[in-house]
Amino acid sequence: MSFHDILKGPVSAYALNCGIHIVFALAIFFIGRIVANVAVKILRRLLEKAKFDTILVNFICSLSYIVFLAFIVIAALHELGIDTTSLIAVLGAAGLAVGLALKNSLQNFASGIMLIIFRPFKIGDYIEVKDGSGTVERVNVFNTVLKTPDNRKVIVPNGIIYDAKITNFSAEDTRRVDMEFSIGYKDDIQKAKEIIWTFLKKDNRILKDPEPLVAVGDLADSSVKLIVWPWVRSFDYWPVKFDLLEKIKLAFDREGITIPYPRMEIYLRGREKHEK
Repeated sequence: MSFHDILKGPVSAYALNCGIHIVFALAIFFIGRIVANVAVKILRRLLEKAKFDTILVNFICSLSYIVFLAFIVIAALHELGIDTTSLIAVLGAAGLAVGLALKNSLQNFASGIMLIIFRPFKIGDYIEVKDGSGTVERVNVFNTVLKTPDNRKVIVPNGIIYDAKITNFSAEDTRRVDMEFSIGYKDDIQKAKEIIWTFLKKDNRILKDPEPLVAVGDLADSSVKLIVWPWVRSFDYWPVKFDLLEKIKLAFDREGITIPYPRMEIYLRGREKHEK
């Protein structure tokens, strides 16, 4: 049998047929990936042009690429003659088993979707959650990354964040600075309030509306407590609080306004002895 006859035989025809399917499958995979990348880039531009939140844009693009890639792989396997129906069933069963084993991860995934949809916070907000507080750097599929004021990175699972209380300190443009000063019972309350008002009126960072409040908040055991509630822009909260605490304390010292320590007075009664 000549070499030409071998090429015309059934084995060579089968090999040629397999080779063609393999080439087409590889073409589907590689060209499909290129198309998927282009489609995701176009989707990203459209979402950014529509001014969607960065968190939502990243999440939608990542999820879309995974979906595209799954269809491409199934199409390539179908070209190779693999029964994708059975494969999808096997993958579904495997996915169920993995899902049961990784139920916490799936909970974090679902919570991440809910956080992105309802958006209780955005990137750059300072929040407080169950397991930490800090500025939101990014929201991933399974966790949220926070950056603390002392430059530590805190990674919190999305399930913990969504199931617990979330305090967003950056949600509103203004915040009230809550302070309390204790003065002695013998000190002049009006004089102390005038000193505090002097600093409140001089500081341009303190808002006129709502108007600050300076009032007697409590008559404690050893002191009179004055509450001071000025309103500021959210980003001025800590600078204003630190400045006022220092300036008012120094002014009280200069004007003789005391800040008493808690104390307890004990009276002893002597026992008289009677002679019989």
